[in-house]
Amino acid sequence: MSQLDREELLIDGPVGKLHLLLDHPSTSPKGVAIVSHPQPLLGGSPRHIVPVTLARQLCASGWLVVRPSFRGVGLSEGSHDGGTGETEDSQAVLKHMAGIMPGLPIALIGFSFGAHVFARLACAAAGEFEALVLLGMPVGDVPGGRHYPAPDLPEDCLLVHGECDQMAPLVSLMDWAAGEHRRVSVYAGADHFFKGCLSRVAEEVCRYLQDKRRESPA
Repeated sequence: MSQLDREELLIDGPVGKLHLLLDHPSTSPKGVAIVSHPQPLLGGSPRHIVPVTLARQLCASGWLVVRPSFRGVGLSEGSHDGGTGETEDSQAVLKHMAGIMPGLPIALIGFSFGAHVFARLACAAAGEFEALVLLGMPVGDVPGGRHYPAPDLPEDCLLVHGECDQMAPLVSLMDWAAGEHRRVSVYAGADHFFKGCLSRVAEEVCRYLQDKRRESPA
């Protein structure tokens, strides 16, 4: 992707400016995909390999991809807030993109801590987006002493996880998912970052979003 396809924006957020990276497709966008990044306390940013790979393949398939920096990351102002403030930030990003790209479907694609944030956002902004994808979503207690409450999610969201995820253990996600018999796409042998299969994970996300577009009324 050339630099001409990349745009950077600073928008107003709840506690200051929020920094967005926008990746533009070569044709008119079929929708807006907002992709979140992993835990800032562990060095997560929009330039992490997972959001970058997702952005590259989504953009190649025709999506305008937005990668926001959570508060305290990059040029985004504020400080880490454990998910609460980051959810408010994400609401601001969602509203901004809906305002500048009216009429286009919006997909939320969260990874790791970003999946936790987008799960919260999905509850707070129901009806404001068309598709939800959560990869490596932490549920319950995770290594490092952090706790993530079980989310209340739309039935048709796509959940993707690595079998050998040590940062967001699969067993915790499956225990939660079992209560509602949710479908979880599990990559055998994969770690939290989907090493060795990340490109195929991104392809699955693209297919899911394409199927969701076919299901949506014209």
